Amino acid sequence: MNRLIFDDNATTNPKFGNIPLERSLDELLGSGILLVKKPRGPTSHQLTAWIRNVLGITKIGHGGTLDPMATGLLTILCGRATRLTDIILKGDKRYISVIRFGRNIELEELEALLASLVGEIYNVPPKESAVKVQVRTRTITSLRLLDFDFDSRIAAIEISCVAGTYIRTLTRDIGLLLNTSCEMLELHRDKTSIFDESMACNMHQLVDAIFLWKEHNDERSLRKLLTPVESILTKIPSITIKDGAVAAMTHGAPLARPGVVNASSKITSGSLVVINSMKGEAVAVAEISVDIDEVSNMKKGQVAVAKSVLMPTGIYPQNWSK
Repeated sequence: MNRLIFDDNATTNPKFGNIPLERSLDELLGSGILLVKKPRGPTSHQLTAWIRNVLGITKIGHGGTLDPMATGLLTILCGRATRLTDIILKGDKRYISVIRFGRNIELEELEALLASLVGEIYNVPPKESAVKVQVRTRTITSLRLLDFDFDSRIAAIEISCVAGTYIRTLTRDIGLLLNTSCEMLELHRDKTSIFDESMACNMHQLVDAIFLWKEHNDERSLRKLLTPVESILTKIPSITIKDGAVAAMTHGAPLARPGVVNASSKITSGSLVVINSMKGEAVAVAEISVDIDEVSNMKKGQVAVAKSVLMPTGIYPQNWSK
C-alpha cells in the first residue's frame, strides 16, 4: 500500500519500546492473540474460561462464537487485545459443513442451488441463538461442493461468508429450497479474518506449552503460540507517529499534526485507522478527523482521536510538562 510521507527526518529512540516480534512473554500475554482449534463438546465461552484459568491471566476473550458441536479456529484475545473484539468479529469466515438430505438429490440440482445462493441472502438467526431473531441479510462470497455421496445423501460444502452468517440457518434453507429436510451433521471453521487453521494449535499443544512454562521455566513453546496484537490490524489503514506523540496518545491525548510521520494513502475523514509507533507497535485504534490528503497542508491541529488505546502508559517517556 502506498504511503504518504509527512516527515522523512523523524527517528525513534531505541531505548524505548521494541518491535512487536521481540516482545517478552509477559508482554504478549498482556496484549496478544492465541489461535486454538476448538474441539467438539465445550462452548466457546467454556474453552475461553479454561484457557484463562490455566494461563493465570484475568482478562481474556474470544472472537466469533462456535456452537458446542462445531470445531475449528477460535481466536483468543489476551489482555488489551480484548479491546479489538469488534474488529475480530467483523472479519470474514470460512466453514466446512457436512449435511444430510432427507431425500435423494441429483448432483446437478445441488450444484445449481449452491451457485444461486452466492451473493446477498436472507439469514435469520436460529432459535438457539442468543441474539434477537429478526430478518437480516448476509453475503455469501463462495459456496462450493467438496464431496457428495448419493447413497447416504451426505454432502460436504465449503462456505466463505461475511461475519455473522448463521450456517445452521443456511443449511435449513438449502433443504427448504430443495423441498426436503437438511440436517447439519458437522461444522468446522478453518478461517477467520486473516487467520487460517494452519496457524492454530490444538488444546494438547497448548497444555504442553503451559506446563513447560510453569513447571520448567521454559517459555519457548508458549511464545511460539502467541501472536502480537498487531497481526489482526494489518488490513486497516495506518498512521505512523513520533515517539512523543506515542506517549501523549497513551495518556488520552488526540493525535496532533506535528506528531505524524507517514500514513496510508486515501484515508477519508471518519475512517478507522491504526496508530503505530515508528517501531511498528500498535498504539491505538483511532478515528481520523480529516482527509489524509489535507494533513500535508496543516501546521497544527487534530488529526485523529483514539477509540481504543492499546499501548500502556510508560513505554515511551512524555516530553511535555505536567
